Amino acid sequence: MSKTAAKTAEFTENAEFPTFDASKASDQFRAFAEKGVEQSKEAYAKLKTGAEEAQKALETTFETARNAGGDLSLKAITNLRSNAEAGFAHLESLVGAKSLSELFELQTAFLRQRFETAVEQAKDFQAVSTKAAEDVTKPFKDVFQKTLKELKVA
Repeated sequence: MSKTAAKTAEFTENAEFPTFDASKASDQFRAFAEKGVEQSKEAYAKLKTGAEEAQKALETTFETARNAGGDLSLKAITNLRSNAEAGFAHLESLVGAKSLSELFELQTAFLRQRFETAVEQAKDFQAVSTKAAEDVTKPFKDVFQKTLKELKVA
């Protein structure tokens, strides 16, 4: 036998090859799979919670929008009724005018009073509209802020 063959034979006799332990590999694979399942469950739970919160916010928003629309409609009807009654009262006073100068005085006073009333009604309507807009956007604003806080924590 040659020297090379002798060394190879000696190496083969003394060499230790690592053995493959299937039980350790399956334990590692099982742990990996269990961790993946657990992470999937957590992600699903967060997604489900987020979807439920979004649905509740949407339902609340629609209900609030419906109520706000009703409030705005009532405010508009009240203003229209008030303006119509003022117009009829003015017509009655014009019919009772005794002179042309009194007619002009009544008309001037009526127009001044109507302008002041219109400005006041516009302010009231703007206040009601602003409150309605805030109320309608509040549920989504709250959900958005909560989500941002959860993202900062994570």
